[in-house]
Order: sequence, then C-alpha cells, then structure tokens
Amino acid sequence: MHLPSFIARRYLFSKAHRNVINIISVVSAVAIGIGCMALIVILSVYNGFDKIVESSYNSYIPDYVITPAKGKTISLGDAEVSSAINTIKTSSLPYGKVEVFPVLEETVYVQYNVVQSIAKIKGVPAGYEDLERLQNCVAEGDFDLEFGDFPRAVVEENLATALMLRPQFFTPLEIYLPSRTDDISLVMPQQSLLSEEIRPAGIITLPAADDKGTVYLRDTIARELMELEEGKYSRLEVYLEGYTGGKTVSLSRSKIPATERSVMKQVRKALGEGYVVKDRWQQNETIYKMMKAEKFAIYMILLFVVIIISVNILASLSILIIEKKEDIETYKALGMTNGSVRKSFILHGWLICMVGAVIGVAVGLVFCWLQHRFHLIPLPGNFVISYYPVVVKVSDVILTLLCVAAIGLVMAYIPARSIRANKKG
Repeated sequence: MHLPSFIARRYLFSKAHRNVINIISVVSAVAIGIGCMALIVILSVYNGFDKIVESSYNSYIPDYVITPAKGKTISLGDAEVSSAINTIKTSSLPYGKVEVFPVLEETVYVQYNVVQSIAKIKGVPAGYEDLERLQNCVAEGDFDLEFGDFPRAVVEENLATALMLRPQFFTPLEIYLPSRTDDISLVMPQQSLLSEEIRPAGIITLPAADDKGTVYLRDTIARELMELEEGKYSRLEVYLEGYTGGKTVSLSRSKIPATERSVMKQVRKALGEGYVVKDRWQQNETIYKMMKAEKFAIYMILLFVVIIISVNILASLSILIIEKKEDIETYKALGMTNGSVRKSFILHGWLICMVGAVIGVAVGLVFCWLQHRFHLIPLPGNFVISYYPVVVKVSDVILTLLCVAAIGLVMAYIPARSIRANKKG
C-alpha cells in the first residue's frame, strides 16, 4: 500500500467532526465543481454554435475555388488551368460526382421597380443549377436560369427582401454596370452604363450570404455586362457531390479524406504560383479563426475563475498542516521522511480539487445531454434553431480535467513546502 496516498485519503474521507478545515475543503470542492461544470457547458454551447455556422456555410459554398494570384480573371486556355481541370475530373476521388464550373463575378447596381441596391452578379454555366446543395436552398420559385429563349435570374433572399422582389415574369430586374472600355460622359453619364433586364425566377436562401446579396444568371449575360472575351472567368468552383448523400463533408481540415488531399496537392502543383486554391476552411478563414479565438478567450476566463477558487485549497491545506503538526511528528517518528509527509498533504489537496472537478464535469455532461435531448433552455430571438445547441467534444473534457488537475497540484504544493522546515522528532 502506498502510505502517502493512504494518509491523504484518510484525511479526505474520514468521519471527522465538522470544523473550519472540513467546511473550507467542501466549499473548495463544490466551487471547483461548479467551475468545471460551467467550462464543459459553455464550451459545448460554443461547439454547437460553431457547428451551426459551419453547416450554414457548408450548405452551398464550393468545396474548392481556384482564383488568380494577381488580377481578376482566369483563362481556361492556360495550360496550367487545363491541366488542373483534367487532374480533378480524371481523379479517383471517393465521391459520386465531381464538377468544375467556371464562374463570373462582379459588383453591380440593381433596380427593381423603384427600389435600388448594390449587389453581386454571379454568371454560371449550364448545369450549375442542377447542384443539389443549391436546389436545397431555394426558398421560393425555381432555380432556373432559362425559360426557353428567355434568360432568368435567381436572387439571394436578403437582396430580394431589400428590393421587395417576388419571382414573376412581368416585372424585370434591371442590372447596371459601368463600361470597361467607354469613357464616362460628364453630360450623359448614364450612356456609359451597360444594362440588362432580366426576369427573376426564384429566391434562394444562403444562410451565410454577404451583405451585398447575389444575383445568379447565365454566364453569357454576365460576360456581356463585364465586357470580357470568351474563355475568361473570375474563378473556378469545384463541387464534390455524393460523398454524404448530396451534402458536403466537414469544413474541418482534419476530416478531409487522404485521396482528396492527394488530388488537390497535384492540382496546386499543376497550377503553380500564378493561382490560388482555397478549400472550404480557407474560403471563410477569418470567421473560423474568430470563432476559435472567442472560444479560447472564454475558456481562459473560466479557467482563471477556477484558479481563484482553488486558492481555497491553499488556505484549507495550510490550516490542516498546522492542525496536524502532532500527526506529522508521529509520522516522522515512525520512519516517514519529510518528502513522504509532504507528498501526503499534496495528494490530500489535489484529491479535494479532483473530486470537485470530476463531479463538476459529470454534472456538466449530464446537463449537456439533457439540453440536447429535451431542449431545456430556449434560444431567444429569431434564429435557425429555437434552443441552445450543445456539442460535447472529448478534447474539451480531457483538457478541462488536465488543467484543473495541474492547478490543484500547484495549489497543494505551495503550503506543503513548509513541512521542509520541520525536523524529525
């Protein structure tokens, strides 16, 4: 039997009379438990919100985008681009369908009836509207960019709301863009604008849309407005469909299959330094870094609270060492060294901390399960869900226990050092 741990457990679980030491120890354990429970619950809620934001972006953004490192256009006639497209389409990726779409994008001025706004047009080729992830986002009308010989447009919901637009054939959406080649007339500036009237066919809900809003239309119309030559595009969008029933895989880089990593490595090598390839995570890098920074800040704040609470262990252990001075002399008389006696009291303080931590983590996990199962706490306001989401990660639980264990060990070691001064009886 390990004697220091036996003494530590006896001090912790003995049926001693209630005194100030026991009261402080119980209060310390309870307070640490509450702190650990708060850590688990709040971190799980942050994980839940992260998952919602991730799924919002993941519902429609391309899996990869290829853009020029310099300039605004990419040419399909470039040997590097052709080689990259061929690598993607002939690769053995574990997906049902791999699509590469050249896309045109530009900021424009739009008007519907008498309402005006700034928007972004997105010119897409035929077949783009067949993507399942975009069809799933249609809120009203159809994602159909052609009706016979008549071109049509699909408008993002926020922009449609601002323009008071409804899908119909009678009232056109007017799109204006300054000419890239003509000089601006100071007398008649409107003559320097290229325009297009197009009927809206539907409204699409993009959960993480930008403030400008997007108008989807056929790439031939966008090319005329942008006055670009054939074969020039703003970027290439790569969609990997069918791996998870039509849905994209996680934005987390750690969950990208090895085959996909290998193929995209070949694509980057084929494109060289003249082009940039961004995965799902890189397309929204700022947002995800900000979410991680917020979670880290909250974790550090709560951990600091646990450190403050743990000072109670230091106080209770200091008082215990003074009260058990006779016991310490007895232990030494029986042959225990200063180190063994000191270790007994360190283990005692550390056990107080860990009992509270384990109970707190357990209560936090139970609460998270109840919230996930029964939605106990509703989420106020108009949000995509009506309750606080929770996602428990094993890494959060392990990190919390390790940090609290380290804090408890330090707080127990500080008062135990005083035993060094005691001489053997």
